[in-house]
Amino acid sequence: MASTLKAINFSYLCVTKINKMKVLLDIPDNKASSLMEVLRSISYVKAKQLTDAKALLMEEIRDAVEEMKLIRAGKKKARNAEDFLNEL
Repeated sequence: MASTLKAINFSYLCVTKINKMKVLLDIPDNKASSLMEVLRSISYVKAKQLTDAKALLMEEIRDAVEEMKLIRAGKKKARNAEDFLNEL
């Protein structure tokens, strides 16, 4: 019976995660505070500002994923791992 409860709880968690959308916006600094104020005033929206470091990390990860997609599609050539490590 305990395993059944775990399965039900896990399914419930999956359903709630699917029903949420995350959006990343690029907003000019002089407009950001007013938009954040509006977003925070909506009860069902959770808005938080990213640090510059976290935003940069997310952008770099997104670029890396796009590069991997191009490599897998044959539109870009992959680098040799040894050459990559030597470059570091």
